[in-house]
Amino acid sequence: MIELATVIRDLRDELERAVVAAEGEALRFELGTIELEMSVALERSGNAEGKVRFWVVETGAQAAVGATSTQHIRLTLKPALTGSDKIFIGGDAEVHEE
Repeated sequence: MIELATVIRDLRDELERAVVAAEGEALRFELGTIELEMSVALERSGNAEGKVRFWVVETGAQAAVGATSTQHIRLTLKPALTGSDKIFIGGDAEVHEE
């Protein structure tokens, strides 16, 4: 299982790479609302803090979390760049990496 925060961080990293890849390209795609649909497992820690953590269930891992209740959730994210109205993304970000 993967922590939900890690999934969102990795998505942000991939989108940032796509924004860099779009710079200077003749054809770009405007980034709109992002919808993520996933299965999550909830884990409540037994310590005094009573912290709840959300874990994204990886493909094929349903049997491994049989004792844990899983739920399907949908997150709608609206990406924004500081100081910019529109976000454009492009293809091969690896070409622009150093």
